[in-house]
Amino acid sequence: MRRLRIGIIDFVSKRPNRSIWARLMHANLASIMPQVVGAWCEEMGHDVKFMCYTGLEDFSKELPEDIDLLFIGAFTQAAQFAYALSNLYRQRGVVTVLGGPHARCYPDDAQKYFDYVVGFADKAVIEEVLGECVSRPEMGKFISSPGQPAQLPGVRARWKFIEPTLAKAPSRLKCVPMLASLGCPYTCNFCIDSVVDFQQLDYDHIREDLRFLSSRVPNAWVGWHDPNFGVRFKELMNAVESGMEGGNLSFAAESSLSLLSESHVKRLSAARFKVLLPGIESWYTLGNKSKTGSTQGIEKVEKVSDHVNMLLAHVPYVQTNFVLGLDCDEGSEPFELTKIFIDKTPGAFPGYSLLSAFGEAAPLNLELQRAGRVLPFPFHFLNNNHAMNVRPKNYDWPDFYDRIIDLTKYSFSLRNIMRRARATQRGFASWMNIARAVSSEGYGRIKYFSTVRRLLDTDRSMRRFFDGETTDVPSFFVDLIKKDLGPFWDYLPPGALEHDANAYSRKTPSEAPPVEISARGSGAASPSPGVAS
Repeated sequence: MRRLRIGIIDFVSKRPNRSIWARLMHANLASIMPQVVGAWCEEMGHDVKFMCYTGLEDFSKELPEDIDLLFIGAFTQAAQFAYALSNLYRQRGVVTVLGGPHARCYPDDAQKYFDYVVGFADKAVIEEVLGECVSRPEMGKFISSPGQPAQLPGVRARWKFIEPTLAKAPSRLKCVPMLASLGCPYTCNFCIDSVVDFQQLDYDHIREDLRFLSSRVPNAWVGWHDPNFGVRFKELMNAVESGMEGGNLSFAAESSLSLLSESHVKRLSAARFKVLLPGIESWYTLGNKSKTGSTQGIEKVEKVSDHVNMLLAHVPYVQTNFVLGLDCDEGSEPFELTKIFIDKTPGAFPGYSLLSAFGEAAPLNLELQRAGRVLPFPFHFLNNNHAMNVRPKNYDWPDFYDRIIDLTKYSFSLRNIMRRARATQRGFASWMNIARAVSSEGYGRIKYFSTVRRLLDTDRSMRRFFDGETTDVPSFFVDLIKKDLGPFWDYLPPGALEHDANAYSRKTPSEAPPVEISARGSGAASPSPGVAS
């Protein structure tokens, strides 16, 4: 295999962005798999230039033009930007490869704009891509490994790519992404991880990673990218605690309330876990994750509130995650119950996601597509917040947006912002709660949702698109994409604003394009952010 000059881009931002939030936080949202791919490429003897794109960088200065192959890792919200960049580099004769969540969710669409599209990846898959490294102008090649690898390159092996990313973060808040497990033991049918078997990673490697990080950046944060941290709690915490000796690391993790008993939370607190993100999702279903069983409605609100308040007694920062627009929701009750929860749990930051069907990501998506309920929103808005691409079962659009706006205004009213700040520990927790509320996540979404709601009444093209009467993308969304992409708008390929929202449902075993499964290696990496997830 010839020695290649390889560029790797981890897309954290979907657009050029010089906001204060981007400067403070985007470098701390780096993905793991782009770094893993970089480590694998170097192990194979290739030259690698790596960039974590936070929205602040200049591609012409940070990524050389004289590369042979470009890997891009992107979530769906950055797909249009990734398509434009791929087009730019393909015009220069560079072979381009897409991986990450978008490659898994929309492989057919991505193949139009990349030479290779990678689903699950192991080192063998990456070796195949590098070994071929040919341009495919008609249709890119989709390749995926059959399962997950037993282990990924750790922090020491990825340090060459971690260190320059950390240099972009503020001196007092530097976060390194890590994984303790792959896949998820739960079966939420709207989640990309529900179809990935749970696999615990090697405890000795986790211990070594933490010791190495403590020696390099003793006060760093570790962001665990596991969908549910602590499934095998005692064994994992033994490894974490022994790996922290001599360091002063802090941790953030997403987990389920069913794993967060008080004894577990006390142990997490003693080990400097300062941020927990439990998923509540719904007041009517998924009781196995929230440890509420078949309990629903106000009774579930009370149980979950007591549980989250217990977390806050031990951990400074807690974000509770909800999915709005599930088919079990009807009328005002789910929104009013969430308000009650906010009143009873003032210290928790509420994270709201709109039900979204990301292509082939989850079992529910096939059912929704077959029912004709999935809308072809441009990928740029598919980030769980700026577009709900599933027509709600029990609401019409104006009613649904009225309820979302009302709940968001309630959640981020001055009264509740101040209550949230007072109910959390002073320092980063209070600061983070206020900053998120007054930025794009709180006030910004109220403004955006209100604009969409107004256009549903005044712009016929918007309402026809939302109701599924047309696939023509309203000018409101096109103009926003054009503004966000800036100079890269000119490189967006023809047709790249549209996609077949029902491509998954149109596939049958005889019609689906062949997927090349690597016979070598042992499998795929996590569906965490990354080049080859």
